[in-house]
Amino acid sequence: MSISIRQATEADMSSVLEIVNYEILNSTSIYDYEPRSLGQQLAIFQDKTDKGFPFIVAEKNDKVVGFGTYGPFRFKEAYKFTVEHSVYVHKDYTGNGIGSTLLKELIEMARLQKMHTMIGVIDSENIGSISFHERQGFKRAGQLKETGYKFKRWLDSVFVELIL
Repeated sequence: MSISIRQATEADMSSVLEIVNYEILNSTSIYDYEPRSLGQQLAIFQDKTDKGFPFIVAEKNDKVVGFGTYGPFRFKEAYKFTVEHSVYVHKDYTGNGIGSTLLKELIEMARLQKMHTMIGVIDSENIGSISFHERQGFKRAGQLKETGYKFKRWLDSVFVELIL
């Protein structure tokens, strides 16, 4: 499978939105309730790029099949060398190494930006994502009980970290 990774553009945000909204409606991987609008997704993209954070997409046969980005972990100055990342793959393309390719690229970008730590926050039921991150060198850093509420149940958040 030939996958190319590149910087996202505004034109990619409708494809990103398709991936995001599927996850919002069908999973606990995003703790939002309502689908995003294109305007909301464009604002997220613009905010990341304005602040110098990457927003990358994976393409296969000219179709966006995944994306990855990172941004501030928290908004206190001492956290400026720590980023929280997101990687999502289109539901029809999972299990093909796209997520790994995206995450490896984000890790390299974070190193080049002189970041020190990458954080991932994963729903505790998403064992596949936790294992995926561990295969990429992330370590479990803790679990917070009942931090989210979605689909009429309380959800726990697992924190994973990678020291760069």
